[in-house]
Amino acid sequence: MKRIGLIGGMSFESSAVYYKLINERVRAVNGGLHSADLLLHSLNFQVIVDCQKAGRWDEAARHLIDAARGLERAGADCVLICTNTMHLVADEVKGAIGIPLIHIIDETAARLKQQAVRRPLLLATRYTMEHGFYAGAMARHGIDLRIPDAAGRTLVHDVIFEELCAGVVRPESRDRVEALVTAAKDDGADGVILGCTEICLLLDPDRLPLPGFDSTRIHAEAAVAFALESDERGRDAA
Repeated sequence: MKRIGLIGGMSFESSAVYYKLINERVRAVNGGLHSADLLLHSLNFQVIVDCQKAGRWDEAARHLIDAARGLERAGADCVLICTNTMHLVADEVKGAIGIPLIHIIDETAARLKQQAVRRPLLLATRYTMEHGFYAGAMARHGIDLRIPDAAGRTLVHDVIFEELCAGVVRPESRDRVEALVTAAKDDGADGVILGCTEICLLLDPDRLPLPGFDSTRIHAEAAVAFALESDERGRDAA
């Protein structure tokens, strides 16, 4: 089994989900009491959020690069950035290490293509929805990404940071976000990406008006496929 390196803490709520999903998947594949060989570097999310709000993405990248290099020195065979938003600096992190970085957008795109979804709605932080890096990566895979209108983007962003990152799950917020999915379906969307690693705390991808794709679960499964040298993803994980 290869050793998985996780850059987490952004937020720790979703990092806990990663830990659980990865270990559950290893146990399901290998049976018995098998669990994952992994390392976790949990960052102080407030430091990263301050960088995001100030537009200091270079500084945020340095924090992630330091974490990735530390995981590599500690024996990790791959690295995951356990947040969609910070994949804005994934290329910088990837270029600073000598081990594979398993990319959440590429893995999610591969799953969409397997199910012939080409016009998905993205639910994510404002940074992920508006900065263009996510849409650009999806476009390279032939996927035409949809995002909510300005009011919808504000709603999703605020629910993520003010509620989910603090461990708060409100039924009324679920109803309002699900209404965005219904509106997107009416407008021609053919799927929905849970494009923030906390949204799985709020929405069940199997209970939405459109086919749902939980990026957290997809990313975790990709890590296990790499660690077990499995062909679960239908392609070379490296």
